[in-house]
Amino acid sequence: MRVLLAPDELGRVLFGPPGIPADRVKTLREAFMKTMSDPELLAEAKKRGFEVTPIGGEELESMAKDLMAQPPEVIERMKKLLAK
Repeated sequence: MRVLLAPDELGRVLFGPPGIPADRVKTLREAFMKTMSDPELLAEAKKRGFEVTPIGGEELESMAKDLMAQPPEVIERMKKLLAK
């Protein structure tokens, strides 16, 4: 189920190339979360009918690692389910 529901949980993911220094990743994640809590941004999103429910980078990274670690038989089962 985790693999099947992953796209809904992950939403629109922002990412960068491999090898970004850890201090930059930290700064970018903090800036993103700060932006997503900006009152003006939230007011504009509400006015336009957008739902703003950001997930922090650490949590997304953990979710992605979990999804990537699925055994091949789980992936094959998902392919069969989604092909129908």
